[in-house]
Amino acid sequence: MKKIITLAASVLSVVGLAAPTIVAAQDAFSAVIVTDIGGVDDKSFNQSAWEGLSAWGEEQGLEQGLDGFEYIQSNSDSDYVTNLNTAVQSNFDIIFGIGFKLETAINDIAVQYPDRQFAIVDSVVDQPNVASLTFKDHEASFLAGVAAALTTETDHVGFIGGVEGVVIGRFEAGFVAGVQAVNPDIEISIEYAGSFADAPKGRQIAAAMYSNGADVIFHASGATGNGLFSEAKDIVSNDPERNIWVIGVDLDQEAEGIVTIDGEERHLTLTSTLKGVGEAVKQFTELSQAGEFEGGNHVFGLADGGVEISEGNIAEEHLETIEEYRQQIIDGDIEVPEVPGE
Repeated sequence: MKKIITLAASVLSVVGLAAPTIVAAQDAFSAVIVTDIGGVDDKSFNQSAWEGLSAWGEEQGLEQGLDGFEYIQSNSDSDYVTNLNTAVQSNFDIIFGIGFKLETAINDIAVQYPDRQFAIVDSVVDQPNVASLTFKDHEASFLAGVAAALTTETDHVGFIGGVEGVVIGRFEAGFVAGVQAVNPDIEISIEYAGSFADAPKGRQIAAAMYSNGADVIFHASGATGNGLFSEAKDIVSNDPERNIWVIGVDLDQEAEGIVTIDGEERHLTLTSTLKGVGEAVKQFTELSQAGEFEGGNHVFGLADGGVEISEGNIAEEHLETIEEYRQQIIDGDIEVPEVPGE
């Protein structure tokens, strides 16, 4: 099992380019991400993108700001167009939209500014000046489902989604398929919060699921999932005999599941699905800087290291089984569904 994604080679191989020598196409090259409403401290999707862009900036010796690397925070859906226009007017050389909810805004602004370079994560925008970075989230979610099914003691697991749609549907579909591949009789509770930034709602949903017998809950809900972690830690703090787990998303969320009981740490993060958003952002910034930007859809999955799961706290005896499923997916022996109910 892999604990860390390395996309440095895989991104370039999917694009079909050799690793470039980074030489600025102009004196001052700059890059910016426009976040979804989760923000760069969501401990998940947006944070990963910002970490990737920051890593690029630091390697280039740049500072955060208009002449280097920056983020523009979206606090509501209505901010997307305004923020993208701000990025264009600020003359950033490559502009990333982080999340599928920015699809329409990215498409529209790419049409308005055909000579500028844009990228979007988790959606496909069919414009020649837009690089679409998409991930096979369903593959990693399948492995998370296998881990949940092997771990549950109550034969009841849960899934909390952020906003219903194609992307989060992939997480749900993969997770359900993974659980059912191990044991089709396991009960699976599924609920959506309707937001990627509503931790209280995430906590409410988690409380109900744990109360109803679920002992492993996977979330694909951005900052909403912070409420899931809070609820799990409170439950165990109040009743250390409870054996419950959380499965994180996009980044390794091991640290979010640590609770201290009687002076000893207890780890509640079973595993996390990992997604190379940060590395993809970093690599495509480098390509753009080198004058080798390429539009179109670039897809990353288990086979090229674009998605994975962490070892986390999965029992040692289950790791081999998970690896077997992982290899079957890579080999094409298992075709993981992308749509719930398939």
